[in-house]
Formats: sequence, structure tokens, C-alpha cells
Amino acid sequence: MSDTEMTVDNLAAPTTLDKGKVHARSMDKYDDGLPWVEKFRPSSLDDVAGQESIISTIRTFISSNKVPHLLFYGPPGTGKTSTILAIAREIYGHNFKNMVLELNASDERGIDVVREQIKTFASTRQMFSKGFKLVILDEADAMTNAAQNALRRIMEKYTTHSRFCILANYIHKLTPAIQSRCTRFRFSPIPQSSIRKRIQFVIEHENVSISEDAFNSLLSLSKGDMRRALNVLQACHVARDDAEAEGTPITVEDIYECVGNPRPADIRLIMDTIMSAEWGTALRTIRKMKKTNGLALADILPGLFEEIERIQVKPVTRTEWIMGLADIEYRLSSGGSENLQTSGMIGVIKSGLEHEQS
Repeated sequence: MSDTEMTVDNLAAPTTLDKGKVHARSMDKYDDGLPWVEKFRPSSLDDVAGQESIISTIRTFISSNKVPHLLFYGPPGTGKTSTILAIAREIYGHNFKNMVLELNASDERGIDVVREQIKTFASTRQMFSKGFKLVILDEADAMTNAAQNALRRIMEKYTTHSRFCILANYIHKLTPAIQSRCTRFRFSPIPQSSIRKRIQFVIEHENVSISEDAFNSLLSLSKGDMRRALNVLQACHVARDDAEAEGTPITVEDIYECVGNPRPADIRLIMDTIMSAEWGTALRTIRKMKKTNGLALADILPGLFEEIERIQVKPVTRTEWIMGLADIEYRLSSGGSENLQTSGMIGVIKSGLEHEQS
């Protein structure tokens, strides 16, 4: 029998009253002391942003009492943990703490945790509760192979009254045996439109003053990561409250200073200098800009890749630039000298420009 065909009798589906209470609890979370990532974490499936097809499928599982083992994987900040917690709250309501075991496998990842905590929880039934128990393993791609091998047997043995939800950033780090026992869902980077809607709600609730250009820069730099967008927004808002400029809108400069990325204007200046100035002048300009703005070559390279996409050059030149900068990035990540690789970056751009003009 496949995972998606497993049925559970008397699934503790939430009543209308339960849903109302869950929503009321979610409003109680709005405490000033909480980071906004936790303060505005979705409390129901309706609040999860940007994963509509996954939510729709999971709702079908819940309504038909056919909930399989689940595997959520994808980049950070795309809603994996929020989704499974919202599912658990919808299913169990006020019985959440008794029916759910949540572990972060990056901290508790050894075989002893699987054999003791997980097995003990999954093998027992709640005397006064109906339905299955839920084990949530966050960051499961950090589990050792021995722990994963022990987990696969527990998942099979206690399926009648327990379900597992495996959360991972990198699915290739999970053994094929674990993957085959779960229904897999890939969480894609959240679309900017969905992030915009959620961030707009936070801005209104927290009375954040931010310019439209800064808002657009925040969405662009988040790259589909809702957690990153909220953290940057909160950091900029708190900095504004503590500074002399209290009450003034958050600017584009504030966003880029918080993230640590070079501004698009800086990237354009670097590219224009390399293309127009002689080699020594370009190197001095880039070194000065790195020192003044606190940038590293690893910060500059991603911006150059984006700038290259906008420049009108022959395809062969663009290809040469991309391949050359990729080699620079690889050597830098392997421990190459920052100064040497900066010189190499200038050489790559100038070499491609010579071929463009020839």
C-alpha cells in the first residue's frame, strides 16, 4: 500500500470552533518582544504565502483522512516549517502539544535520538485522543546516515498511529529509503507578489515608514526568502527608531547597508571603470570602493553576473565573461587570494571586451 493510500479513522479534524480559537491564538502572538519572523508566522494554512498548489493538495489529504508521511524540501525561508505547523494546528487544535513531537535534526541528529525520543513517542497512543500522532523533523538533511537508516524502520512499523514530516533544504542528503516512504513536496522560492502582500501587511501592522524604491529593493534582495525579507525590514525599522532620523522613511541605502550587498550603482560603476579605464586605474578604484563600503569580492561577483545580463554584447562575449567569473568565484571559494582574484576579474572583463571589439 502506498503512502498516499493510507487511511486513518477518526482523524481529529478541526471544528469551526477550533478554527476560530486557532485564529484568536494567532492574534495573541503579536507581542513587541518577538522577532517578526515568529510574530507573523502563519497560524493557519490560509496564511501560508506563495505555495498554493501544495496547500491545496494537503487540504485534500486532510479532508479525506488520507495523510501520508510528508517530505518538504526547498530553499530556506519558503514556508516549510510554517506549513507543517499550520497543518498540525488545523488537525489537533488545543491538543497540539500532546500529539506533536517537533525536533530540529541539526541539533539532535544522532541514532540515539531516533531510538529513544522518536521511537518512544511514535510507538505510544494517547489514551483520550483519536487519530494519529505527528513527528516533525526539521533540518533532517543534517541527520547521520545511521540515524536515517534507523528512522526508516520506525516510519514503517508505527504507520498505523503515527505520521512523519521530514523537512530539508537539500533532498540529496536524505537516503533514498527515506525519500521513498514519503510524499514529496518541493517548496519553490516565494514569488515577489506573495512576499509583497505579506510584507505590506507587516508594514501596516507595525507602522513602518519605507520608501517605494526601498520596498522594491527589499523584495529583489529577498530572492524568494520570506524570512530574509522580514529580518531585513525589522533591522532597518529598529535602526531608524534608534537613530536621529526617527520617523523618516527607510531608504534604499538602509536596505543595502543592512544586507551588505553592493548597491546597483556601485556595480555599474565597477563595470564601467573596468570597461573604460586602464587596468591599474580600475584595480585602484575597485580596491578603494571595497575598503570604503566594506565589500568583499564575493559580494561583488553576484552583482556583476546580473549586470552582464543587462549589457548589450555578443553572446560569445557574455558566455566568456560568465565562464571567467565563475572560475574566479570557484577559486575564491577554494581559498584563493582576494587581491589576485580581483585582478583576475578585471582581466576576464577586459579580455572579453577585446574579443567583442575585434
